[in-house]
Amino acid sequence: MSVSPTDAALLPALQGQPIERVQRDGVEYVVLGTAHVSRSSMEAVDALLEHEHFDAVAVELCDSRAHSMRDPEAYKQMDLFKVIRQGKAGMVAASLVLSAFQKRLAEQSGIQPGAEMKAAMDGADQRDLPVWLIDREVGTTLKRAWRSVGFWQRFSLLGGLLASVFEREEIHADEIEKLKQGDLLESAFSEFASESKPLYQSLIGERDIFMAARLREEAARSATSEPRRVLVVIGAGHLKGLTSLLREQQEDPTLTVAELATLPAKARWPKWLAAALVLVVFAAIGWAFHRNAALGQQALLAWVLFTGGFAALGAVAAGGHPVSILAAFIAAPIKPFRPGIPAGGISAMAEASVRRPRVADFETLRDDVVHWTGWWKNRVARTLLNFFLVSLGTIIGEYSAGIHIFRSLV
Repeated sequence: MSVSPTDAALLPALQGQPIERVQRDGVEYVVLGTAHVSRSSMEAVDALLEHEHFDAVAVELCDSRAHSMRDPEAYKQMDLFKVIRQGKAGMVAASLVLSAFQKRLAEQSGIQPGAEMKAAMDGADQRDLPVWLIDREVGTTLKRAWRSVGFWQRFSLLGGLLASVFEREEIHADEIEKLKQGDLLESAFSEFASESKPLYQSLIGERDIFMAARLREEAARSATSEPRRVLVVIGAGHLKGLTSLLREQQEDPTLTVAELATLPAKARWPKWLAAALVLVVFAAIGWAFHRNAALGQQALLAWVLFTGGFAALGAVAAGGHPVSILAAFIAAPIKPFRPGIPAGGISAMAEASVRRPRVADFETLRDDVVHWTGWWKNRVARTLLNFFLVSLGTIIGEYSAGIHIFRSLV
């Protein structure tokens, strides 16, 4: 039964709920700001769908998050070798860390974060309404956030993610309250986002712009001569920014979406710095051979032992099989002469080949990574951990080798 917006506002489930109604280009957008760990937000979604007429439902989700929400078993279909070869191991590991954070929140709050989004999609399906996924791909957002900050801030972000893996205490009530005003990404990185304007822009500001443009894009794509009404379900933290942009945004929505969905070019200086380091080190090794063959052999041996040793140590720390440890030791020293898959990738593929993940590892992956010990127990998680720690060990080994060789020549 459809009722007027005024009557709907009197419904118990909608009282006190942040709702904005925006008219734009012949479309009325009913924007509901939700708390992602609040049962009342689910009830508000159900009440709006039950008592008001809508022609479409838009949710603050991207394709991958919506698919994961509709099919929680999607990780079982993951091709681990393909993930490593395509260089996506780090992104998958970061997603698992966020998933672990999400699960801990669910255990404490009694409700799965984002459940109101699933309720909106389910309600739309029951009424044969189209579902508009208006948020930017989470992987793109994370990569843009990563590239928006400086070198040292990246270490802080990485440290924050790692700390969330080893954290054993309950998530503080203040963090749950923050999630009620934002979403999973904002809650996980709230401390850094509040202190970094570029990070805030990537995680929050750009997504407001993106979602407003996506709504206009979808409305134009499905334009009809009749007035249309769209229910928009977003986190309360986006309500003010999104509704303001929805009223005022004038740029071509398709161009805006395309621009914000594009990854910014990688900074070239890290690669140039790494290449310069290797060139300088090998120049030093060549100079050592020029001075004395024995001295040159010692320098070359130092390169092999430091790079291979630290890479192998990373594999050991990840609980790697002896074969993956050996693969790390061999692959790291020849990294400059072997473009393509990094030493961490080679070691991780060796680990996955020798200790091939079982069906049970994929089935329990989300549950295992909630506790830090699960990263070593689960074969899928351990392979990703191997990739990360071997890659880190290789970098440490290169710098250590360079310092040692230069000291030996002084």
